[in-house]
Amino acid sequence: MRIGFVVNNIATEQENYTTTRLAMAAVNRGHEAWLIGVRDFALDPDDYVRARARSAPKASYKSLKSFLGELRGPRGREQRITIDDLDVLMLRNDPAEDQGRSSWAQMAGINFGRAAMRRGVIVLNDPNALAQAIDKMHFQLYPEEVRPATLITRDRDEIRTFAKEHEGDIVIKPLQGSGGSGVFRIRKDDLGNLNQMIESISKSGYVIAQEYLPEAAQGDMRLFMVNGEPLRFKNKYAAFRRLRSGEDIRSNIHAGGQKAKADVDSRALRIAEIVRPKLVADGMFMVGLDIVGDKLMEINVFSPGGLGSAQSFENVNFSVCVVQAIERKVQYMGFYQRNFNNVDMATL
Repeated sequence: MRIGFVVNNIATEQENYTTTRLAMAAVNRGHEAWLIGVRDFALDPDDYVRARARSAPKASYKSLKSFLGELRGPRGREQRITIDDLDVLMLRNDPAEDQGRSSWAQMAGINFGRAAMRRGVIVLNDPNALAQAIDKMHFQLYPEEVRPATLITRDRDEIRTFAKEHEGDIVIKPLQGSGGSGVFRIRKDDLGNLNQMIESISKSGYVIAQEYLPEAAQGDMRLFMVNGEPLRFKNKYAAFRRLRSGEDIRSNIHAGGQKAKADVDSRALRIAEIVRPKLVADGMFMVGLDIVGDKLMEINVFSPGGLGSAQSFENVNFSVCVVQAIERKVQYMGFYQRNFNNVDMATL
């Protein structure tokens, strides 16, 4: 199997990233794995998609540090590959990281993925669905049953009314963005400063106002979904908890949150079952559900991270399970001579 992993920038990848784990797992299972930055694509005059890419030199690795170091180092192979000749292109870049000066790069993986898809490359997650999910508005298309009460607007009076309806306890954040940036909890005593907070967030676009969920005080759970089902290997779920640090309402790890073992209970599995049909219909192969109590806070469809955290708590190599799922798709592709619908193949 020949698989390409699209990332924001090969130089900034880290050994503990989920993408690095998946690429190493693919290599260790005898596959050819390439890392490709969103700035490294080209659509050539012959109508083929090509890219500058890098791969590790050895056939197997025991250490993520060694794998990534050799891939980026002088021993690593750098080559201009034909994307159309890959079996699978996995879009693992986060468009939010390219907001601002590099906004042009946000759609690069999606657009070149679409071009490769024409020639029968399996593109995961489906690029057309990812294009629709470029901001958090996509989250509102999931059933109301699993979402907190939400208002999306730029009107400060509407947000103030919404806050009063929820007893002055809400969360506001930007429609676009990730990693907990620009997230504020608004209590009754904060309403006097609400206009300034809204003004700060609305400079970059629309504002999401959301009811505050008391259970968020205990953090949230990241549950991985693959092929529309909770990722489970050796009777253990790929999940972990993210706990807050002090008074910070954000549980994101790089915002100071701590990690802990997760208890995937019936409420979490019910949410997974409710969102499953849409994930399948959209061709979302691998996503991360961020769950608080019986509600979803977010669905990460671009580059869900933390698989290594789930592995460390459960002592199971979930990366191998993900690669095996991709292998089955490539096998199906061989049977049908690349004649398939990408959305269907993505979650088959």
